[in-house]
Amino acid sequence: MSPRAQVYILAALLALMGAGLTIYKNQELGFPLLPGEYRTVWTIEAKVRFTAEGGPVKASLTLPRAQRNMEVLGETFSSSGYGFNIVRDDNEYRAVWSRRSATGNQSLFYQLDVHQTPGAPLEQPLELSTEVETPFLGAREQEAVRQAIYSLVGSARERSADTKTFTGQLLTALNDPRNQDRNLIFGYYKDRTLVDVALLVLAAADIPAHRIRGLYLEDDRRRLDPEDLLEVYDGRRWVVFEPNTGNPGVPKNFFIWQRGGKSLLDVEGGRNSRVTFSVISNDVPARDVAMLSTSNEKEALVDFSIYSLPIEQQSIFKLILLVPVGALVVVLLRVFVGLRTSGTFMPVLLAIAFIETRLFTGLAIFVLILVLGLWVRFYLSRLNLLLVARIAAVVVTVVILMGAISVVSYKLGIEQALTVTFFPMIILAWTIERMSIVWEEDGPYEVVVQAGGSLLVAVLAWWVMTNRFVEHWTFNFPELLLVLLGFILIVGNYTGYRLGELMRFRQLVR
Repeated sequence: MSPRAQVYILAALLALMGAGLTIYKNQELGFPLLPGEYRTVWTIEAKVRFTAEGGPVKASLTLPRAQRNMEVLGETFSSSGYGFNIVRDDNEYRAVWSRRSATGNQSLFYQLDVHQTPGAPLEQPLELSTEVETPFLGAREQEAVRQAIYSLVGSARERSADTKTFTGQLLTALNDPRNQDRNLIFGYYKDRTLVDVALLVLAAADIPAHRIRGLYLEDDRRRLDPEDLLEVYDGRRWVVFEPNTGNPGVPKNFFIWQRGGKSLLDVEGGRNSRVTFSVISNDVPARDVAMLSTSNEKEALVDFSIYSLPIEQQSIFKLILLVPVGALVVVLLRVFVGLRTSGTFMPVLLAIAFIETRLFTGLAIFVLILVLGLWVRFYLSRLNLLLVARIAAVVVTVVILMGAISVVSYKLGIEQALTVTFFPMIILAWTIERMSIVWEEDGPYEVVVQAGGSLLVAVLAWWVMTNRFVEHWTFNFPELLLVLLGFILIVGNYTGYRLGELMRFRQLVR
């Protein structure tokens, strides 16, 4: 296989690998492709209140389980003076607060941040009991109610084909104020809700069902009581119904707090217990949401990446990751355009310095140091120094010039010039040495050409590297550097004319 073919195959593999990892991070991990994207994060707070009777107190609150369409980003508990632990069983997840002695009004808090994601809200593998406890309806004073219940059951069965349609017909009847059976049942069970009555009728029909408690995610809602949904077993899986409409499925903005199980709140050693909820939304940068999500899941692609480094090192790598982009600009301008520069990748280092110093300030400082450095270098050449000693002397001169510029600019109140320290002094010294040699061998015109080419490439590299899309992609999707590497390999095979050569020989073409 020829080297050219190997280059194309290697470039294709690198591009596919980089693009595949980028797509995975975007689609599966939620990293945004564009900067400035935000996600809505819902903060839900549960407040437990009760009156302690002066003795030992234990409060137990059911906590929400993992859901496919709701991602928990973080949770906090507030329980001043209380012991706290979480009980996790197969079908139970509860927070337990305890205290040896408490008196008077007590308040306990649980708060979590959730992010709504696409997907089905329920995980069917959760094992829930399908046993049905037949309600006792045998007393004489309940005979009319019993007949009304079984009348509703019979009517719903006639108008349905399976458990799912039966439940829909039943809920429609229970929501119809013109239905006499329905009015009789609610007249007897005055203190029961629609879901309570629906569970009673479903039990009479020997259909497994239970209640789902949760909240509708709407911004700035306070002191909410949990809302109820109905979940019915159709023989193969559990189906959720909205009780007020009879429509199957979980509403889009409904957060499930409790699915089946025991009571929502239990308090021992207290009275008048109650739990209320508050909901508020916050717009959070999409990258922060993805980072919180992947940190909880210990995603290897993120856990073993620069995101696991301390913040200080991350900020350094954020700048380092821009260097390959600047190198690509140099490659394109030198291979396709034919610009001559002083040093191959010196313009990239200048572009990095311009990022820290701002463009016009950096240009002014660079030109000033270059001119003064060349003047000192020409004087040193008359002293017939050895090469190493001469370059070392230029390095010392550059440091002195940088210090002098900083002091003078500070006294003059020009704070931007204080960033002169970001220039690489060794590179400046070598640039001055190289320019002086070019001056002696090829004349001042070539010095101006190479210096101008270096500054032009540095400015273009700075412009590309400071683009907010490029900064976002290189830091959040460093895998794209593989694509960039593959592209550079392909460019490296170019053997055609440069743009500068076409302009140079245009008279011959004519």
